[in-house]
Amino acid sequence: MRRILTGALGAALLATMVPVQASAAPGVINQACRQSGRDAATIERCGCIQEAANKALNRSERRKVAKWFSDPHQAQVVRMSDKSSDEALWKRYKAFGELAQAICQ
Repeated sequence: MRRILTGALGAALLATMVPVQASAAPGVINQACRQSGRDAATIERCGCIQEAANKALNRSERRKVAKWFSDPHQAQVVRMSDKSSDEALWKRYKAFGELAQAICQ
């Protein structure tokens, strides 16, 4: 089931998305996705997830989030953190996840 994106951020990000071929979306998220060993981590899907990350996260955030593929506990550390910067990252990460889920089925 596709989730409906709510909020201006999700709508704006979705409006700027264009179809992507896997070779057109190199990056740390794509690489981490493809190395994750998950059955669903196809070239096409990982490329699409990278494209969503490019729209929702800045370069530094993409590098940080890419590490979560191999160490999911770090995502939990950010989620539970009291730091305002971590809270802001977590909100953008959630928006990225919703966007990727909506367009990368």
